[in-house]
Amino acid sequence: MNIKRLLILAVAPMMCLAVVAQNHNNRDQYTPKKGDFTVAATLGYNSYANITAPSGLLTDYEAAALSTNWTDKKMMVGFEAGWFFKDRWKLNLGGGLNFTNNPGYAAKEGTYDSSTGDEAGDGSVPNYRAVGDGSSLAFNVFTGVDRYFDVKAVSGLMWYAGVRAGFAYGQNQVKYDEPESMGKSVAETYNLRGSFTIGADYFLVQGLYVGCQIDPFTYTYNTTTLKPQEGLSNLSADSHNFSLLAAPTVKIGFKF
Repeated sequence: MNIKRLLILAVAPMMCLAVVAQNHNNRDQYTPKKGDFTVAATLGYNSYANITAPSGLLTDYEAAALSTNWTDKKMMVGFEAGWFFKDRWKLNLGGGLNFTNNPGYAAKEGTYDSSTGDEAGDGSVPNYRAVGDGSSLAFNVFTGVDRYFDVKAVSGLMWYAGVRAGFAYGQNQVKYDEPESMGKSVAETYNLRGSFTIGADYFLVQGLYVGCQIDPFTYTYNTTTLKPQEGLSNLSADSHNFSLLAAPTVKIGFKF
């Protein structure tokens, strides 16, 4: 092996390292500026509010506020949109909506053997209760503002602190087409949420970043209301939830 080849083999790795280092040091050019928009897919706790209407055939009813503990929620994929209305200041928006309609069907009476004295439904063909005619609605919206700061030790990495405010609503109503039914049964719940948030975004290349965040403190107020039968007054319950180091979330997003 001649001297020229040795020089090439020795210099090539150093050149590669220099290019990598230069790219790393230039990642600050990928960080956001005023007027930039971001869209990110998030993985975190489920902040939706879901509820089921009670049966209209009961004689005693009770209400309990739904749990707003983030540790009781399931993981879900969501989205977050942002706009840098000033350098280092970002406005966040997000949410989603779900609606389900359930067609109803009439009840079907069973048959019985009169010679044996069996009651209806105790013979060979049981009673079929009506399928409830109902619908479910759930939605969640949030907004917030973040202030970004540089991490001088790592080019392209920025941490942020901000506040969030959110609202979640869920409703379910059902009515059974059967003589025993006491009319439409309705249940609804909503959450009002406020939190402080800290996190970090790492801008890998132009237009692509990854991040994570957590809420050092969160307060959630919940109200749950039942109207089990038409003509009855509402039955309500509420709760106040305080959480520390809540709702860890990871995300991958695009900047443009």
